[in-house]
Amino acid sequence: MRVSIQTEDFDLGAEVARLREANKGVGAVCSFIGTVRDRNDGQSVSTMELEHYPGMTEKSIEAMIDEAHQRFDIFGARVIHRVGLLQPLDQIVLVAVTSAHRGQSFQACEFLMDYLKTQAPFWKKEQTPEGARWVDARVSDDAALARWGIQARNS
Repeated sequence: MRVSIQTEDFDLGAEVARLREANKGVGAVCSFIGTVRDRNDGQSVSTMELEHYPGMTEKSIEAMIDEAHQRFDIFGARVIHRVGLLQPLDQIVLVAVTSAHRGQSFQACEFLMDYLKTQAPFWKKEQTPEGARWVDARVSDDAALARWGIQARNS
């Protein structure tokens, strides 16, 4: 399984072990873990709730993993994205990539993370001292997209 959208936390070590055991030629593993911050846009955040469209989100991320395989010489990739109610310091996202050499793993990991931050269909609601607020979970970063030759979608 390459993509999981889940409420449960994940174990980096276990996920990397599964990726590594799939290919004895693995010489590099690159991973990224994103966590919930206690502040956003200068405001305190006590909780964050993430939502998605089941099926659509997984299909979208699967397509980007396929694209990463076409662009980079990688063996495998794993993306886990949590949804539901999360607290500061909770893990939100894992991107892990294996390849023969570090450069391809680093590039593919960054490519997938840039996609997740700018294009993946997630919605988040933050709880602040002023109350709940919906925040566009997709950070618009045209420079990150342009680096990969991806056109920004209209919100």
